[in-house]
Amino acid sequence: QLLEAKASLSLAQTQHALQLQQAKAQMNNMVPKKQFEQLQTSLREEQCKAQQLQENLHQQAEQTCRQLVRTQEEHERLLQAAVEQAEGLEHNLRSAKAVLAERAVQLKDAQAQLSRNELVIEDLREENRGFAMALQAAELKQKSTEEKNQLLEEQASALKQLIGKITP
Repeated sequence: QLLEAKASLSLAQTQHALQLQQAKAQMNNMVPKKQFEQLQTSLREEQCKAQQLQENLHQQAEQTCRQLVRTQEEHERLLQAAVEQAEGLEHNLRSAKAVLAERAVQLKDAQAQLSRNELVIEDLREENRGFAMALQAAELKQKSTEEKNQLLEEQASALKQLIGKITP
């Protein structure tokens, strides 16, 4: 728009210069006063138009500058927000990595403890099987002892009866 306005201004100035030369040439060729006044009026109008175009061009340039400054400030603000967000995400990522590393160490420790516990459990099972076999043997021995005891009691009772019959 700025270039178009400059081109229009340049064209208008060229036309004015041409018209001025034509007017001077016509004056030299005895231009009638009425035509001369019309040309002067037309020249003034064109000069006013050129002045307005120049002012419009100046206003548009200022407006464009202000808009560019606002756009640049907005871009800088958005860039700063993006940088801050990226820094926050990077911090969160580092924190998450640290937590994951700590959890990995904890899981390795737990896995090692679990392996140790499994070995202890297997040892206890072996020991328990030994105790179960010993208990079973003890129960068999006790049963055998009870049977012998029962037999001895029966024999003792029979002996008492026999002694009771022998010695009144």
